[in-house]
Amino acid sequence: MLDFLNQLDPLLKSFWYVALISSAIFIIQTLLTFIGGADMDGVSADFDGDLSSTDAPFQFFSFRNLINFMLGFGWSGVVFYKSFSSTTLLVMVACLIGLLLVFLFIVLMKQIIKLSEDNTFKISDTLHLLGTVYIPIPEALSGKGKIQISVKGSLHELEAMTEDSEKLLSGTPVIVEKISNNILIVKKINQ
Repeated sequence: MLDFLNQLDPLLKSFWYVALISSAIFIIQTLLTFIGGADMDGVSADFDGDLSSTDAPFQFFSFRNLINFMLGFGWSGVVFYKSFSSTTLLVMVACLIGLLLVFLFIVLMKQIIKLSEDNTFKISDTLHLLGTVYIPIPEALSGKGKIQISVKGSLHELEAMTEDSEKLLSGTPVIVEKISNNILIVKKINQ
């Protein structure tokens, strides 16, 4: 099947082996990623250096990036073998293309990670937002009522109190001034 490799120059043969082996591993990694095999219990496809001081979501030195480098290195060596008379220049170009492929993968992953969004509700996100009284709120911190408030596009019904000297009736527009023990302290908006 790979008989054509026996007649090649040793450098070109090496490029072919690197290209074919890394391509096979890349295809397996891609298939496992799409079917969810990358998250198998106890099995990790990446060996990462300890770069815990960085806030990168993934490590630069990983098995996946090694395969990306080898793909770029191997296939560019095969493609450009006859284009360069100097083997040193050919190996340098192949290394640069391999590094370029790793760089493009990292840029692509950073852009994909930017698309993720944290939509978990935090009561602190309500500070300085506008809401409407749902259940009347007694005056001067003498009792609790409830307001309806939209946070990140989701409507929430939360306990609230007011420091105002008047009772806030249902439908009254309010603004959240502060938060105390997970209870919103609101103020009536004068219209």
